[in-house]
Amino acid sequence: MKGTLFLIPTTLGKTSENNAIPEYTLSILRGLESLVVENIQTSVKFLQWVGDTIPEYKIDFYQLNKNTPDTEIFSFMKPLKAGKDVGLLSEAGAPAVADPGSKLVKMAHQNGIKVVPLVGPSSILLALMATGFNGQAFSFHGYLPIDANKRKQMLIQLEGESRRHDRTQLFMEAPHRNNELFKAVLETCTPQTWLSIATDITLETEEIDTKTVSEWKSAKKPDLHKRPTIFSIYAK
Repeated sequence: MKGTLFLIPTTLGKTSENNAIPEYTLSILRGLESLVVENIQTSVKFLQWVGDTIPEYKIDFYQLNKNTPDTEIFSFMKPLKAGKDVGLLSEAGAPAVADPGSKLVKMAHQNGIKVVPLVGPSSILLALMATGFNGQAFSFHGYLPIDANKRKQMLIQLEGESRRHDRTQLFMEAPHRNNELFKAVLETCTPQTWLSIATDITLETEEIDTKTVSEWKSAKKPDLHKRPTIFSIYAK
């Protein structure tokens, strides 16, 4: 018998109480002796927050980040092939979504390993729910280009696709560049295009607001610096 690869969402930030992860998901995590994580230190802190898990010194940790070679990722299949269940944790939110863990999930399918996604927070879907935009046709584009000219071209492209296909467009930026991206959207998109900003989702400092670009220009601007944010635009 082969083991099962459980995809385990984590919180989207530090919270004193659990308001985002079902107890069933946590019960699965508490019984796992093998975990694939992006950062061992932060994962240990998450386990301490969860409580009643197997002691970290008894857990086999496998580190998977954007620089992990495929050959090493394939080696993480060993416990699964030996019949052990393994958990894949994201740094924040849903694993394998805008996350390097997707490579392990693909390998699991290719090797006949059962993959079980567990319920928990996804900043992308939570942000989409709160936009008021089209929730039946949408695209998530991850990080936009850092280069100012390329980023502007991408924003023009996304706005045009939204208008032509009635599609909500979602994207993000490294938190320390959020204010720069916010400014670029306001400078690039047309006044009637809608922009929704979802910041610190599920946290006590959560801010979610939707306005047209024109309205945003005259409104008080939120400070998004180093605060995880999902941006959404919708052009009609």
